[in-house]
Amino acid sequence: MPGLAATQSMASSALLRRSFRRTFPPAVRGQGAYLWDAQGKQYLDFSGSAAVNFIGHGVAAIVSAMTDQARSLEFVHGSQFTTPIAEQYATELLEFAGQNFRGGAAYFTCGGSEAIDTALKLARQYQVEIGNFRRSEIISRNQGYHGATLGAMAISRHQRPREIYGPMVREFTSVPYPYRCVYECADSCQSCGQRYAGEIETAISAAERKVAAVILEPVSGMTLGAVVPPPGYLEKVGEICRREEVLLVADEVMTGVGRTGKNFAIDHWGLSPDILVTARGLASGYAPLGAVILSRKVVEAIAFGSGSFLHGFAYSSHPISLAAGQATLKHVIQTRLVDEADSDRATSVASNLKRALQELRRLRTVGDVRGIGLLWAAEFVSDPALKTPFPSALNFSGRVAQAALERGLLVYPMQGCVDGDLGDHLLISPPAVVSPQQIAWAAEQLGSAIQEVSAQL
Repeated sequence: MPGLAATQSMASSALLRRSFRRTFPPAVRGQGAYLWDAQGKQYLDFSGSAAVNFIGHGVAAIVSAMTDQARSLEFVHGSQFTTPIAEQYATELLEFAGQNFRGGAAYFTCGGSEAIDTALKLARQYQVEIGNFRRSEIISRNQGYHGATLGAMAISRHQRPREIYGPMVREFTSVPYPYRCVYECADSCQSCGQRYAGEIETAISAAERKVAAVILEPVSGMTLGAVVPPPGYLEKVGEICRREEVLLVADEVMTGVGRTGKNFAIDHWGLSPDILVTARGLASGYAPLGAVILSRKVVEAIAFGSGSFLHGFAYSSHPISLAAGQATLKHVIQTRLVDEADSDRATSVASNLKRALQELRRLRTVGDVRGIGLLWAAEFVSDPALKTPFPSALNFSGRVAQAALERGLLVYPMQGCVDGDLGDHLLISPPAVVSPQQIAWAAEQLGSAIQEVSAQL
């Protein structure tokens, strides 16, 4: 029998929500870094609505662009037409993605999971087009997260969502990632980065030329919480993939379009992936939108091979979503928001955020504060010296997030960063328009929320 909370939730809503064990306030308005619910309560969106909103809420130019497009043409199917907005925006996005994608192409979806599935199919088709018919395996990393569809889950290693759906998901090879490193690090992790990259090379070799692609998040997103790779790691992985004729797929669903202080996170390390996947910041939440950005090598293999991509979604390249994406990109460039997300610039929003969050380290239950740009995480531990995680049943991060919510602060709680089950952290990813005063207030409220939950232990 359902519990009382579930019974009340079922009685009050016809919507299948994410949880029957909690209530969700109805959001009715947003402006800048703020959201308001139907009761008039104000919230500071310190998580950017799960690292989606980068430009801030309520930007009128985005709404106007969507409205103008809807007035002229709301939808056509990709099997019958292209559209001016699709052609223009694809060109602009490739330019934004940089030299590595000159002569490439963009494929538009309705979100990150769809885009990941698309990239997996493209990796397989590329290998078939060039005669590597046995290459169908995908290598991903432990504790990586790539989406919620069954295809995306097959390469993800977020343990909890996989538990119930495991029998429906194909198992691919995954390799360790340098978080809570098991190697001795005496050189600022340069050596361990090489050794962890070597794990990928070993997995490719063990697969006996059956690997089509390696997929990774340049900076980890939700599951590990804003872990930045060690020096030389990504460069070594890129070198291995080129040598082994394996495509490199960069999952920038969360980190793309300025979030880390560069156009894309790969730009911090000069990485040149064959396929780049992005979504959340692409339209900043104003419309559902994802994109797969292809290098010229991949496009030409298909164009001069079979001549067709054997894949499609009904709403791919939806004109209204593309209008939102194009207007968002224009806004990001014109207002120099990528510069504001650069945590190495002394006067930037991101630098201000970095300094404020570092103050949380003084709290006894904060074991780490890590990140880059406007993507950060605070990890909680029961023993600061040993970095011992809390029992998962305690749901420490969820309790902190609830305490913050009651104070009018929105953060994103996650569990499992240590081993898939243990480990609590909050993801902090405000829009690039958050002010110094808002950051200071948010850091103070978050610190108070952490102390409140810690005192209850």
